Amino acid sequence: MFILLISLITLSGGLALYVYQRFGNRLYYAGKITGPKAYPLIGSGHRFSGKSPAEFLLELQRMKAKYGKCFRLWIGSDLTIVLTDAKKVEILLSSQKFLDKAGQYDFIRPWLGDGLLTSTGRKWHSRRKIITPTFHFKILEQFVDIFDQQSSIFIEQLRSNASSGKTFDVFPKVTLCALDVICESAMGTKVNAQINSDSEYVRAVKNISTVVIKRSFDIMEHLDITFNLTKYSKMQDQALKVLHDYTDGVIRTRRQELSQANQIGEDENVFGVRRKIAFLDMLLQATVDGEPLSDVEIRDEVDTFMFEGHDTTTSAISFLMSMLVKHPEIQQKVYDEVCAVFGKNLSNPVTLSMLNDLKYLDLVIKETLRLYPSVPMFGRKMLANHEIGGIVFPAGANVMIFPFFMGRDPEYFENPLEFRPERFAEETSAEKTNPYRYVPFSAGPRNCIGQKFAVAEIKCMVSKTLLNYELLPPEHEQPEILISELILRPEGGIPLRLKKRF
Repeated sequence: MFILLISLITLSGGLALYVYQRFGNRLYYAGKITGPKAYPLIGSGHRFSGKSPAEFLLELQRMKAKYGKCFRLWIGSDLTIVLTDAKKVEILLSSQKFLDKAGQYDFIRPWLGDGLLTSTGRKWHSRRKIITPTFHFKILEQFVDIFDQQSSIFIEQLRSNASSGKTFDVFPKVTLCALDVICESAMGTKVNAQINSDSEYVRAVKNISTVVIKRSFDIMEHLDITFNLTKYSKMQDQALKVLHDYTDGVIRTRRQELSQANQIGEDENVFGVRRKIAFLDMLLQATVDGEPLSDVEIRDEVDTFMFEGHDTTTSAISFLMSMLVKHPEIQQKVYDEVCAVFGKNLSNPVTLSMLNDLKYLDLVIKETLRLYPSVPMFGRKMLANHEIGGIVFPAGANVMIFPFFMGRDPEYFENPLEFRPERFAEETSAEKTNPYRYVPFSAGPRNCIGQKFAVAEIKCMVSKTLLNYELLPPEHEQPEILISELILRPEGGIPLRLKKRF
């Protein structure tokens, strides 16, 4: 009995020491940061358990109102620090010290692997070096031709809606157009999603997005042992099969096509016509330390490009259209500028130079992304204790930055809920012009590498839509309910009506 008692004491002491060594540092410094009450094992996870994505964003909004611009959450044993303080965000994002992504990104790794979004260290640096030339303006010019062609198909798909004059949801139509654009740009293949609207790939992307956000904040989905018992585990498996099978098939086909094309001429097809260089082509020809990338490594990067250039662009374009509906005077100014730059000949091809000349539309895009950032949150992982703005962020903590809340903060933007594109062209005080108060594309070393690609695509689609149609409000207004998943999207879609201009 005495030996058993000694064994139990030793075991308890060892367990206590393990807990202290693993969590003591985090517990100590987390205790100095304000935040909601946390309970053993579940932390603050009960605040999100069973809630919809729309309720999740509202719950965080309530917490921010109560605890301020820097507060902590415990999701089980994982410490998350929510940050919307621009000065602290600047220190975090501008530094080379904080390049590791937050633990929540582990939930997207089954899809994106160790692609540019999720990788770190030497692998991230080597991939960034390979991928950066893809967005050189000379290659971006080739992508504009794809934007133009797919936007023309988008216009055709809208004709029946314009003829009926009835309210419809434009969001799914934008989604299909963005998918066609990114498939052709990233993989050099056409899926014709706009024509074949029942896209299995689109459904798979939506389902994997739902799984990731549920795993990030719902305690029952957070842990592998309980996640594997839920319906979301099966949903993830089914989605991954669709997503990976499609990309793997394209990689195999493209590798064969490139091999045949190179026998004729590196940049020419069998007819002697210079072909477009897809993102996948560059990856297939890239090397790291003299070695080509494996098919899995290529798939990781292509899938990352597909996600970041598909869902995010859909969100931005759809919310921009919604803002133009609600502000017809701004829509008119954009239309006048597009007419001045493009001319009223609807068959004129779009060029990168024309898109760059749309200065007022630039402001409208910025103002839209201030209120509706496509990626409402992103995060970093603390690998060691760091003091940032007087607060110690402990090793092991996840720091989640919320552009959504920052863009609506009256300290950073006067009358923040007012849609006023001109604010980005005006002079303001040095305090309010901290560039890190506005980070829809992130900032610093890990900023969005495809920002110019995204803005050019947004400009092309919106411009061609306005040349053909006037955007009108829906017959019946509905309350705006926002859902924060991997992207920001409206729960009820983007309802509007169209009127033909000619």
